[in-house]
Parts: sequence; structure tokens; C-alpha cells
Amino acid sequence: MFFKSAKINEFRLWGLIFTLAGMGIMILGTAGIVLWGQTGKIVAGIFMVFGMISLLLSVGVYFWAGMMSTTATMLQCPECGKPTKMLGKTDRCMFCRTMLTLDPAQATDLPAAESAKQ
Repeated sequence: MFFKSAKINEFRLWGLIFTLAGMGIMILGTAGIVLWGQTGKIVAGIFMVFGMISLLLSVGVYFWAGMMSTTATMLQCPECGKPTKMLGKTDRCMFCRTMLTLDPAQATDLPAAESAKQ
């Protein structure tokens, strides 16, 4: 995972990035009207199209994250005790970012590993 957060939260973050980028592109496009007059209207139209494409991508990402959220496994985090959703074999807690797994082969017990080193 790139941001070291829960997978669902990362998808939602990308949806937010696409939303803000689309709105920013459209705002920059409207600045073309102020700067270049009649030619700026064409620039504004082009930027509006690219902004709308970015906003539609964000809607798709949010929809995808919502669909995955409905099928995610609910469990209680052993560290913070809050209920969290898990995608795949391993994920992180949405609140305290503790690594979680349902696969016993991938689970580790840190206190036992530390005592084995001594």
C-alpha cells in the first residue's frame, strides 16, 4: 500500500483527488476568458471538458469504493477495539493503521518474536 492506510480509505482519497483536480482544471479554464477574451472561451470550453472527465472519474472511483465497502469483511481491531472493514487477505485498521489479517500463515506475534531473539 502506498499511503499506509486502509485500502478503502485509499480509494476514497483517489476519488477526492480526482474531484479537486477536476474542479481546479475548470477554474483554470475560466481564467482563460479573463486573460484572452474571445480565444479564452475556446480554452475554457476545452478545460471544462477535461474537468468534467476528471469529475466523472471521481464518481466512478467513489462508486467502486462503495461497492467494495459493502462486501468488505467487518472485524474488530485488536489494538484500538473499533470495528473496521478489511479488503483482501491483509489490510490496515481505518483508525490506528495496525496491520490486520485473517490468514493465520501471514499473522505474526511480535512479543513472541522479540522473546525468541533474547
